[in-house]
Amino acid sequence: MRIAFLTAPEGVEQVELTEPWQAAVKAGHEPVLVSTKSGEVQGFDHLDKADTFPVDEVVGDTSAESFDGLVLPGGVANPDFLRMDDEAVAFVKEFFERGRPVAAICHAPWTLVEADVVRGRELTSWPSLRTDIRNAGGTWVDEQVKVCDHGTNKLVTSRKPDDLKAFCETYLDVFQEEAAGR
Repeated sequence: MRIAFLTAPEGVEQVELTEPWQAAVKAGHEPVLVSTKSGEVQGFDHLDKADTFPVDEVVGDTSAESFDGLVLPGGVANPDFLRMDDEAVAFVKEFFERGRPVAAICHAPWTLVEADVVRGRELTSWPSLRTDIRNAGGTWVDEQVKVCDHGTNKLVTSRKPDDLKAFCETYLDVFQEEAAGR
């Protein structure tokens, strides 16, 4: 499977990028780092700069059609930057329109709210997004991992870095199941 990992050039919580990425590699899949600009993405360990990662594709030059699924890592700044980028929001929305699975952790559902794809769905996130999700028509739940198959695709969400092990196992199972069904 070819899996897009969408991040802004700055602000991604590094562990929420690297652990799901490594889980994909270990499972034999091809992770692809997609960003709003070419060059590198700056990872963060909370508020401290961490490592940088090379961008594989720019969001405006690619399409959800070329991927089997989408992973949205969190970090407070990352989804806030993404939700202000029209091409990034359209890219996320396209996965839902094409029926491709999406996984989001921590603050990443802010981008889902902006793409207007949470209405009628149950999902989890960092607790501070609860009101935003409800105001966007979603139902927020406090669970380690939530899989919602309302609509044309499945959505996998988790609350925080402590949930990464369950998040990685679940998103890979769901993406594999969805790819096999196509």
